[in-house]
Amino acid sequence: MLLRLSLIVLAFTGLASAINNGLGLTPQMGWNSWNYYACDINETVIMNTALAMSKNGMAAAGYKYVNIDDCWALERASNGTVIPDPKAFPNGIKYVADYIHSLGLLIGIYTDAGLYTCQKRPGSYGFEEIDAITYAEWGIDYLKEDWCYSFLENPQERYQIMSNSLNATGRQIFFSLCDWGTDNPWTFGGAIANSWRTTPDIKDNWDSMMANLMAQASISSYSGVGGWNDPDMLEVGNGGMTNTEYISHFSLWSILNAPLIAGNNLIDIDQETLSILTATEVIAVNQDPLGVQGALVKSYNGGLQQIWAKPMADGSRAVVLFNTDTNPATITLNWADIWVAPVTQQLVVRDLWQQSNLGTFATTFVSEVIPPHGCVMLKLTPATN
Repeated sequence: MLLRLSLIVLAFTGLASAINNGLGLTPQMGWNSWNYYACDINETVIMNTALAMSKNGMAAAGYKYVNIDDCWALERASNGTVIPDPKAFPNGIKYVADYIHSLGLLIGIYTDAGLYTCQKRPGSYGFEEIDAITYAEWGIDYLKEDWCYSFLENPQERYQIMSNSLNATGRQIFFSLCDWGTDNPWTFGGAIANSWRTTPDIKDNWDSMMANLMAQASISSYSGVGGWNDPDMLEVGNGGMTNTEYISHFSLWSILNAPLIAGNNLIDIDQETLSILTATEVIAVNQDPLGVQGALVKSYNGGLQQIWAKPMADGSRAVVLFNTDTNPATITLNWADIWVAPVTQQLVVRDLWQQSNLGTFATTFVSEVIPPHGCVMLKLTPATN
């Protein structure tokens, strides 16, 4: 009953409670430099990544933001303007932005609400207004603001300053705040930002991915059109998990309405990784305009088998049957688990990874054997007479 009430509330309040900048109507999609490159970035890497996105199907699949993370800034000029590292970005950030825009893509950049960034580059504390103006002049479309070296500051108040400064520029700039879930940003983020980090930094391993996933189970009602819970970037393709695990990672981030921000090497991407990141029917679940975040609706065997589900704008249901066990398993889905009444209704079950219909069923669907750490992602649509 509580879950159903939350869904109804979201349907009426999601857009109204969000930051009023017209952005984030669906979760953001793009790429970020940190997971793969960390501080080893330069304009060539960023521009070549953007070029790859424009050619390899990523842009066509919906990825549009090319985001520069920490380590791009060097110092501040005497007037307070932030100066890019001249060795890494000899032509400046506007030069990179203009190139990315010429490809039909958008550019994002990184700062920190504290005195310094996490890598001890200049933070935006006390410089929010001048930084926002600078970013707008450079043509920045997206800002991620971290929370290092912030000491005893109140995050809601500090992030509000940057939010106001961005909006005052007159340029639409997507605002992504990042205090790692420490201060329950889902309780205040909707009035300030378009997304808010709900977890510590993700690592490229199963345990980290699972920890960030399970942190979403109790906060699904805080996400909606205009503002999204963010369990951190995708690790797909970085090599620390199997492709079966990466498919689960991508499926679950999609049903969570999490931002789909790739964090791998797109310049030399392999075909299997690319096929995961560009799975069109899976992405469509993430980008569904209803904007209701998927929820953990059932788990059993001590949580080893899980069912995550969400309603879709067309009246269908998206479902992930997730086997977290180290052994294979089947999972039974009952219509009552996914808010379908009457429970005898005929539903067409479609496998979104295989892009094929599995048949028409009444009351129940039983999966084939799901491999360890694997999943099946489905869309269930009422059958026509």
